[in-house]
Amino acid sequence: MWADPRRPGLSVRAKLALSYLGLLLLAGVLLLSVVLLFLLRYVPQDAVRVSPDDLGYTPYGGPSGLFIPGRGDLWEAFWPKAAAAMLGLLALGLVGGWILAGRVLAPLTRLTAATRAAGAGDLSYRVHMPGRRDEFRDLSDSFDAMLARIEASSAEQRRFAANASHELRTPLAITQALLDVAQKDPDRDVDDLINRLTSVNARAVKLTEALLTLSRADQGAFARELVDLSLCAEQVAEALLPLAEQRGVTVEVTGEAAWTIGSSALLEQMMLNLAHNAIVHNVPDRGAVLITTAAGPYAATVTVQNTGALVPAEKLPTLTEPFQRGTDRAHSDHEGVGLGLAVVNSIVRAHGGTLRLAPRPGGGLIVIVQVPTHPRAQPDP
Repeated sequence: MWADPRRPGLSVRAKLALSYLGLLLLAGVLLLSVVLLFLLRYVPQDAVRVSPDDLGYTPYGGPSGLFIPGRGDLWEAFWPKAAAAMLGLLALGLVGGWILAGRVLAPLTRLTAATRAAGAGDLSYRVHMPGRRDEFRDLSDSFDAMLARIEASSAEQRRFAANASHELRTPLAITQALLDVAQKDPDRDVDDLINRLTSVNARAVKLTEALLTLSRADQGAFARELVDLSLCAEQVAEALLPLAEQRGVTVEVTGEAAWTIGSSALLEQMMLNLAHNAIVHNVPDRGAVLITTAAGPYAATVTVQNTGALVPAEKLPTLTEPFQRGTDRAHSDHEGVGLGLAVVNSIVRAHGGTLRLAPRPGGGLIVIVQVPTHPRAQPDP
């Protein structure tokens, strides 16, 4: 067990109580000093006795005359009362300071308990600080929000790891099965085996690359530069033109320059995934894909529309989750890995943007991506 090398010290509550005590005693000393100085200023050094003859009348004190005490007499009468007052301030400062410090630091006790619970692995613990808003309430609300994000991220990572291990196990199991069958059947067609193994290996490579891209986007570990989304759309459309022609799908890119700040590689991958999904999940031989870019004062927008089968509204929220496929494998010739829109969603979030999905009237899907633009995000003259 790790031991803290630092020596133990006073608690924060004790330090605050002593601080209150010190300030209270200092204020008391200053007040008594001012009173004493002003009193002594107008008091003679020695005591004075004035007779009735000098006064011309008999004073209230009697025929003995009027007695005016000196500074020594005043000091003897003043210091016991001053000492008693200082002792009272000392007791009041200690007790009152301890109670006030406890009340002030009470929210920190709840925050400490929440921190220890989170450190022990209980990410569901929340402070829920009562009372009106102040610095401690703001801190507790921020702490609760941080725990909520960490809990959601941890749950997402566990779910993603489970799904990823399941998906990666499939191509490995298929490869092992093909090799076992080939080993038991010496007369098996070698070319057919190689083709099958190549197909399975290509899918495993594609899945691994998608996982790496997804992890890179989630971590936000990339350099940022000025990127034109319309240029990315044109390059992606040109790269996917052979696939679109093979499937009989027309791809059209329209719109204006839409500049943003981010990773050109990740944003191009985002556009590639959107366009690829729009092509493969489409109507064969008569499908269409429309990619539109637009620039606004605060956000650059990319809209991808494709024809295809009707998408139920209740299925839309699940399409951006890892390993969720928009079409049924049994009725589709496209064997995807289910990470296309999940990668898009992670890239958009890493760039501070938003992703919206909507069913297209007549069938198909509409995907709208908005990422923050930049004041200087203008074409270079």
